[in-house]
Amino acid sequence: MALVVFLRGVNVGGHRRFRPAALVKELAHLGAVNIGAAGTFVIRKRVSRAALRAELARRLPFETQMMICEGREIVNVVSRDPFAREMARPDIVRFVSVLSRAPRELPTLPLHLPPRGPWLVRVIARDGPFVFGQYRRHMKTIGYLGTLDRMLGTSATTRNWNTIGTVIKILKADGERD
Repeated sequence: MALVVFLRGVNVGGHRRFRPAALVKELAHLGAVNIGAAGTFVIRKRVSRAALRAELARRLPFETQMMICEGREIVNVVSRDPFAREMARPDIVRFVSVLSRAPRELPTLPLHLPPRGPWLVRVIARDGPFVFGQYRRHMKTIGYLGTLDRMLGTSATTRNWNTIGTVIKILKADGERD
């Protein structure tokens, strides 16, 4: 069973910088695969979440939150296609936020930010630890994405939907099934 790791708030704006490619070399014994610079990894060898969390904490040069999911969780949620009813548009970016724990309460969906006027962030669904949405490319968007933590009452880390597609390709190449 593969695990997928999402590090929160790394390699952003010069803060908590590290080299994911170097970390993957150190984690070669776990069959680690790096996806991009935002701290997303597929761990292909069998390891417990606790052991993986401890190993990552030892190897990273800073503290950060780690959201760790089973590969099959991600395969299952993608197979249900949370964006099936949404038209793809070049000015809209699809995203998934991975929650550190279940939210205290979930606002009524869809949720638009800002609540008045044209939305910049739109949350459309939640499935387990995953929150799905879309955003428009705008200077204020990052601030609205940051408010999701407060609104949900738990930490979240956000990835582009394309990143999740890459995770799926790696998992399926390794035989991960729903």
